[in-house]
Amino acid sequence: MNKLLSTVCALAAILGLAAAPLAAQPAPKIVVVDMAKLLDGHHKTEEQNAKLKGDEAKANEELEKINKEGQALVEELKKLEEDGKNPALSTEAREKLQADMRAKIEEIQKKQNEVQSFRTNTQRSIQQRIQNFRKLMFEEISVTVQDIAKKKGATLVLDKSGPSLIGISPIVYADSNYDITEEVQKELNKGRPADSGAKVSFPGSK
Repeated sequence: MNKLLSTVCALAAILGLAAAPLAAQPAPKIVVVDMAKLLDGHHKTEEQNAKLKGDEAKANEELEKINKEGQALVEELKKLEEDGKNPALSTEAREKLQADMRAKIEEIQKKQNEVQSFRTNTQRSIQQRIQNFRKLMFEEISVTVQDIAKKKGATLVLDKSGPSLIGISPIVYADSNYDITEEVQKELNKGRPADSGAKVSFPGSK
């Protein structure tokens, strides 16, 4: 009997030691942050958008130039068509005129393709730059978010900015005392240049 009692006590002691670490685990602490707001208000985002705005203006100027060249070709084609209505034209002259018209039509088609290609490539380039920039910025911002969350003893950080599959924020409610967005933004703003301009948002950002 004493041997059985000793065995039970030993097992109880072992189980108690095994359960001790679990009991010592702190309660989870969750904080929330608005990553879109942090991206939108970052001084590097403002600088990047200023560059994009300038590049878009240059691209529009180039596009307008190409369009004007195309319009000039159309006017030249119209002139050839008018010349072709002259009944006094010889057969040789009319054949040459028709050949010139075909060549002019080919030029117009090439110019139209050039316009379309330029527009598509410009839009693709800008969108790619935005995506690359956002990726790098979110990585940079996440470092500050993690640092502040750790200082507060947080065990989990949730982003409240993005919509869920049903189109709403996955964070239905969060006590403002657990929102570290402003604190993170304050830390990020320490690197803001003194002459930083007004905020300009990315397409699709909040």
